Amino acid sequence: MLIDTYGRVATDLRVSLTDRCNLRCTYCMPEEGLSWLAKPDLLTDEEIVRLVRVAVTTLGVTEVRFTGGEPLLRPGLTGIVQECAALAPRPQLSLTTNGIGLARTAGALKEAGLDRVNVSLDTLRPEVFKTLTRRDRHKDVLAGLAAAHEAGLTPVKVNSVLMPGHNADEAPDLLAWAVEHGYELRFIEQMPLDAQHGWKREGMITAGDILASLRTRFSLTEEGAGERGSAPAERWLVDGGPYRVGVIASVTRPFCAACDRTRLTADGQIRTCLFASEETDLRAALRSGAPDEEIARIWRQAMWGKKAGSGLDDPSFLQPQRPMSAIGG
Repeated sequence: MLIDTYGRVATDLRVSLTDRCNLRCTYCMPEEGLSWLAKPDLLTDEEIVRLVRVAVTTLGVTEVRFTGGEPLLRPGLTGIVQECAALAPRPQLSLTTNGIGLARTAGALKEAGLDRVNVSLDTLRPEVFKTLTRRDRHKDVLAGLAAAHEAGLTPVKVNSVLMPGHNADEAPDLLAWAVEHGYELRFIEQMPLDAQHGWKREGMITAGDILASLRTRFSLTEEGAGERGSAPAERWLVDGGPYRVGVIASVTRPFCAACDRTRLTADGQIRTCLFASEETDLRAALRSGAPDEEIARIWRQAMWGKKAGSGLDDPSFLQPQRPMSAIGG
């Protein structure tokens, strides 16, 4: 198992397939983009599948989520999904995407073995989308969501970040829209993972703000209070159910004590936390001919040293050097 000194067991693997993205979200990266990883530095498709296999068959991982950057930009994505779906025991496979390109790939991904998707969408207003992402692709995201639902990549989850001065007032509208279309909406507090290091705690829209806004239109009943386990989202029944809304309060109500995640970057580094300042290199071991047993040993050792928490509440907290697009969501 991937156990740490606090007794937490990592069973959920987040795999970044690329640091590249076709949007330029203001809370993630500058308009001109970033210095992308060179192709030789990226794990190959075969290396990714091998590491997932070690994680699933040797280290007890039961869930694998492919992330980025934007994972739909990875040419070999469908093949990676297909090979991971063939593992025994079979892990649950999901994908976090901005939805651009999902309209043409959802069916193939479902056929390859993908179970579900999380799609990022922060606004229902095309003009606000263009401002937030610096790209005019709102209709493509909506088409991708519809295609994912049609293909059976369900539950289709929608991740939304609310930003002061942009979409702060949209929480009730987003929830009404998600209920209408059968999507499960999750609001995520903005986290200090932008490449510009411009995040500020002051003025950010908190989970409390989001819930207060939603309650102006909906009745919310907390689901399974105190029984959330390792799930990052606090979930609420909307008007008594069956629809739900989630709030991920990574900043104001961190859930580190129950964290069950381990992370693999696109260049083969193990990260124990989104906000970790250290990484452990698996790529070098892979390319030096290390057997699976040695890979597993290195991975176990890395996770054993996982810190108790993210440190966000510590006045001395320093934002990690890698932005979200390079870490993987």
